[in-house]
Amino acid sequence: MKKSIGALALLCVTSSAIASDNEPLRIMSSDSADTSYTVKVNGEDYKITRTMTSCAKNKGWLQPLVPVKGVNPITEIELLKYMGKPNYILVDMRMQDHYVEGAIPGAKNIPYTEVSLRLDELGCEKNGNGWNCSNAKQVIAYCNGPVCPQTGLAIKASVREGFPAENFHYYRGGMLDWAALGFPIVEPDF
Repeated sequence: MKKSIGALALLCVTSSAIASDNEPLRIMSSDSADTSYTVKVNGEDYKITRTMTSCAKNKGWLQPLVPVKGVNPITEIELLKYMGKPNYILVDMRMQDHYVEGAIPGAKNIPYTEVSLRLDELGCEKNGNGWNCSNAKQVIAYCNGPVCPQTGLAIKASVREGFPAENFHYYRGGMLDWAALGFPIVEPDF
């Protein structure tokens, strides 16, 4: 039987790239120098920064809500409605060492580095050198949260291989938002 585990512990280890208190964190790119963004507020330049807080545990950078045109961004409401439906598969795209620490109930782990190579598990059939994805499942995809690039990278690679973008339902909030909202986290079965 799956056991619930502590959300606080998960929040502290959602990424191998853990930041220390007050460390400047990247905002919108993989460039480590991208630690501020300037906007106009009431006619004056205002410098936006991102620093470590009790919730900002991931050193990643903000991810677009739609990583590839056609992808469907979803919130917890849609995720809950799709969970367990026959043609939907919930895929945790984090590396296995993060997955074993806790996952959303019912999630299957396919690490982001392997998704485009394992499209058969998402309803596609190998077709010579490519994929026939005419019977592709609806995929609910997530990773560590809004600053985790893993799911976006996996979606882009999968779409390049022939997986239909519109079959991806991207839960960008990922484990960070799921845990912060108090939803159950389970130890996955293998």
